[in-house]
Amino acid sequence: MHRLLLLFIVLGLSLFYSCEEEITSIPTRSRHVDEAFTQVFAVKFQSPSPELELRAMETDRNGDIQVLTPTGLYHCQDGKHLYPGALVPYHRHRPMTDMQINAIGLHSGQFVYANQEAVFSNAHAARTYILHELDAPSHLCPSSDGSYLLAQGNELVWLKNDASTWKGKVDGQNILGLESTEKGQFFVLTQQQVLEFSPQTKQLRVLYQGDKLTAFDLDMSKDRLVVTSKEGYFTIELNTTDKEAVWYKALPHLDLTAVTVVENTYWFGSRKGAFSVAEKGQVRYYHGQRWLVDNEVVSIRAGKKGLVIILTKTGLSQIHQQAWTLAEKAAFYDQQVRDRHIRYGFNASLARLEEGNPSTGYLVDSDNDGLWTSMYLGGEAFRYAVTKDPEALANCEESLAAMEHLYDINPVSGFQSRSFERHGYLEQLADPHRWHTAPDPRWDWKGTTSSDEAIGHMFVFGVLADLAPSPALKDKSIELMDTLMSHVLRHDLYLVDYDGKPTTWGRWNPKYVNARPKMVGDRKLNSSNIIGMLQTAYHFTQKEKYKEKAYELMEEHGYLDNLLFPMTEVGMAPEEADDWSKMLSEEWNHSDDEMYFLGYWGLYRYAFTDSLRSLYREAIIEHWELERPEKEGLWNIFTALVEPDSFDLSNAIWYLQEYPLDLIDWSTENSHRQDIVKIGPNFRNQTTEDVLPPGETKISRHNANRFRLDSQGGGRSEYSAGDIWLLPYWMGRYLDVISPPVIP
Repeated sequence: MHRLLLLFIVLGLSLFYSCEEEITSIPTRSRHVDEAFTQVFAVKFQSPSPELELRAMETDRNGDIQVLTPTGLYHCQDGKHLYPGALVPYHRHRPMTDMQINAIGLHSGQFVYANQEAVFSNAHAARTYILHELDAPSHLCPSSDGSYLLAQGNELVWLKNDASTWKGKVDGQNILGLESTEKGQFFVLTQQQVLEFSPQTKQLRVLYQGDKLTAFDLDMSKDRLVVTSKEGYFTIELNTTDKEAVWYKALPHLDLTAVTVVENTYWFGSRKGAFSVAEKGQVRYYHGQRWLVDNEVVSIRAGKKGLVIILTKTGLSQIHQQAWTLAEKAAFYDQQVRDRHIRYGFNASLARLEEGNPSTGYLVDSDNDGLWTSMYLGGEAFRYAVTKDPEALANCEESLAAMEHLYDINPVSGFQSRSFERHGYLEQLADPHRWHTAPDPRWDWKGTTSSDEAIGHMFVFGVLADLAPSPALKDKSIELMDTLMSHVLRHDLYLVDYDGKPTTWGRWNPKYVNARPKMVGDRKLNSSNIIGMLQTAYHFTQKEKYKEKAYELMEEHGYLDNLLFPMTEVGMAPEEADDWSKMLSEEWNHSDDEMYFLGYWGLYRYAFTDSLRSLYREAIIEHWELERPEKEGLWNIFTALVEPDSFDLSNAIWYLQEYPLDLIDWSTENSHRQDIVKIGPNFRNQTTEDVLPPGETKISRHNANRFRLDSQGGGRSEYSAGDIWLLPYWMGRYLDVISPPVIP
């Protein structure tokens, strides 16, 4: 009876998982359970004029945001992710437009205001109205007991019970800020002092004496003041007799302008953006137009449901923190691709954006249309294998048709074009030697195709030949791989262009490959790629010419030794090497990494023998170990193919979770940061000990250096998530190292 029950349970679980997704045959113990994580994105609101002074800002318990300016209150209009809204005059309470508001604060989660006459509020039947005897108070601080402290210049007024009950001054210093505790204590900040005001004793007491102070906030949970300056920040413990300041300076920027405490995280504003410091010291930097209207922060406030609001010199930014699963993020990115990144079936970028607005850009060709589309198409093939979603299948069919047209639009048999476009359009005028009129004169095609394209094509043709559900897709993929590889063999292991000459980079012939010294990366790379390509072609066509050529290269020309050459020994060519080899080895080429890993799919998966597969596995793992500091999501997921039990799953998930939703190529700046440990010049161009999160650096494809600190994109283009994010995610789902979403 127990055995029968156990059998039913096992069968039930099997049916459940088979309905959810197709489980591959690859055994693995490393598997990420896709539960909700915190996804961060920004919504921005522009000021109507750069000359308008944005003085202060508060947000009430209803989520309303009000910005104080010399001409009155402003609030947010419209605005969503990628499409900024505007700050517009606040007219909901008409009488306030004539009340010359000088200061704004919160009491019990409701707005309170101060003008030249009184403290007042529209909440609680507008009963609050307390005269204060100041001309133009600049700061207003309510207390939980209903009292208020106001400041103007160096003057202070404490109000309670509808009257001014105490007045005082701070010697010679203008007041910069006021804070209060739930117990009714008040704190006063000047450029040189932190003071405590006690309503009970009506006295001011100095807690800290210094200089260059700028802002402060109370950490209620720890009974602590957090004080910023132009040289970092410090904390003062309030529940001890020892008031010694504890300083912190390992920060993105030291010239701080604002601070607010959000639960256990401190949020700081500076003259170079905003950043948060978590309880355990983790720093997150929000710099540039991906996150902020501008980088000069005026104020920061905590809103509802994890919202953080950052007021800068020329606008306001809302930093949203929402609970998402990776599957939800994939759906968001899939829509991004389908909305504005498909050009004739290619996975393409948007260019010529105006100030980062995606609706203003247009789709452009690239040298690597086939490569980027191969990566998107591979991701969609994995997606269909996992989910059986008909949309994914339709995407595969559309993009494979674009790939096929790369071959038949030009007159060279078996030669893949880089791209194509309607005659007379786009960028060919600036690049005339690559563009040619097609046999159909309504079209132009782009030549000088590189090995990047070839390896991308062979990767995805192999994936589709393995996973495509229809005979038509499988057969077309096999036909195209055979077409490409027949061209390569027919032309003595070269890609030969319309002029009958090999292209600059489509060269796998031993005369070229072995002319490079062993430490020059192209020798190892081209050997690895061509063996993987030949193995793939043989696996699916069973044509002996591919197998024979692969063994000839490995046994007679040293290609097996070349591809097994230790990656750690790849470096600069010796002094006696030829100029081409020296040029190839001036620094680490991250495009080579992309080509290696795409080629590893066919190299490992379609190996001729188990003994070769074992050798390939060692080479792949050795390469991956060298790449681990970059935390590159795709390289980690590819390595799960050969090392499913111990690849770097945590950093693969870190990459997928941390990648920003905003794929605009904004300018970024990190080289000034004091919280990162920089290292000296090196062959791999690694700039810091630890790579920064993707949301803090330049948006880039997998062929870029993820240690690059600064960039000048200027918001002029938007990348597609098709190759950057969807390929590693759906490959991870296919290899079963990422689970389906767990819905609570």
